[in-house]
Amino acid sequence: MSILIRNGYVLYGENLEVVKADVLIEGNRIVEVKKGINEGADTVIDATGRVVSPGFVNLHTHSPMGLLRGLADDLPLMEWLEKHIWPREAKLTREHIKVGAYLGALEMIKTGTTTFLDMYFQMDAVAEATLEAGLRGYLSYGMIDLGDPERTEKEIKEALREMKAIEGLNSERVHFVFGPHAPYTCSLALLKEVRKLADEHGKLITIHVAETMAELGKIQERYGKSPVVLLDEIGFFGSDVIIAHGVWLDSRDVSILARNGVTVAHNPASNMKLASGVMPLQRLLNAGVNVGLGTDGSASNNNLDMVEEMKLAALLHKVHNLDPTVADARTVFKMATVNGAKALRLNAGVIKPGYLADLVIFDFNRPHLRPIHDIVSHIVYSANGNDVETTIVDGKVLMLDREVLTLDEEKILNRAEEVARELS
Repeated sequence: MSILIRNGYVLYGENLEVVKADVLIEGNRIVEVKKGINEGADTVIDATGRVVSPGFVNLHTHSPMGLLRGLADDLPLMEWLEKHIWPREAKLTREHIKVGAYLGALEMIKTGTTTFLDMYFQMDAVAEATLEAGLRGYLSYGMIDLGDPERTEKEIKEALREMKAIEGLNSERVHFVFGPHAPYTCSLALLKEVRKLADEHGKLITIHVAETMAELGKIQERYGKSPVVLLDEIGFFGSDVIIAHGVWLDSRDVSILARNGVTVAHNPASNMKLASGVMPLQRLLNAGVNVGLGTDGSASNNNLDMVEEMKLAALLHKVHNLDPTVADARTVFKMATVNGAKALRLNAGVIKPGYLADLVIFDFNRPHLRPIHDIVSHIVYSANGNDVETTIVDGKVLMLDREVLTLDEEKILNRAEEVARELS
């Protein structure tokens, strides 16, 4: 199968050079980007007045949590979790979670996300929905043992079961990731075993780290050190580790993350909504840490719109640092694309021959996106996910002219409402 995208403004290469060009896709790869490509293609898309952009990589989310969107807002993190989210999650069945995964996949396709790193449970169900939707999914089972040795063994068995089930799908788009929830919910025995298993099976690891001051206090009281120092001392870190949040990091923590090649997934909307704090973005970038962007779950965001997340990231760090030059549009755009792809060891996030054909097309024929002075700036500061018109993943069109081709949108929305009633 081949796709030819004609006459668009293309964000080309690592430097996001804006070129008026055609893009030719064969199979799942970009093969040519230039003006006036004359080759035939199975699908031809006219991108006149439109922008061809790399697809977005959501580096931290809990996609089935869309079912809990708006359930409990304006609360501190632990109260939100313990009194509202965890009790409701205890009622979730595998079928419920799969409905939530379909809802999340639908939202991501419609807002330009092509790849996501997920953490939840019953991830084999999420994998099935992801496969059908056509997205790239890196899926982790959230392991929590609370220091109980029996539960440690149980969580490891469940993670390995999930890994086997997901690998059994035999898909290049859907991958298993080890996902211990956080240092304050996982024993050192579990964390050490995860490190060993990740090395043994060649898998990535994702984990929540230093999200709140309360978490920092718990780890300090229990171990006498920061979560980052703790994980470093047990040999947990490596370039295969992606930590979510990284809000409460001191200079020593930043240095440790840089030395180990750890990626940090920044979640500005969730961090602001839960009043968790502001991650030290500029210090991380200055230290050479790879920083990606994520939405967190849509129960704490409350959406999965990566385009909106870019604007929030840019604005948050400008006002926090009282410096309008911090978190400029291109830096934030790269966080949402190539930096996330790098963390996942994925040859994507860039429009260039040889890269995976994970692209989105923005409709710039809209009042809030004209006149066109700076396309990257417009996407970060003026656009939102609903301006995405077409989504292509792995060389396949998932959405064309705002119509999702891989999922039944009406059926998913109706079923999500039914599940919400069942959980109430």
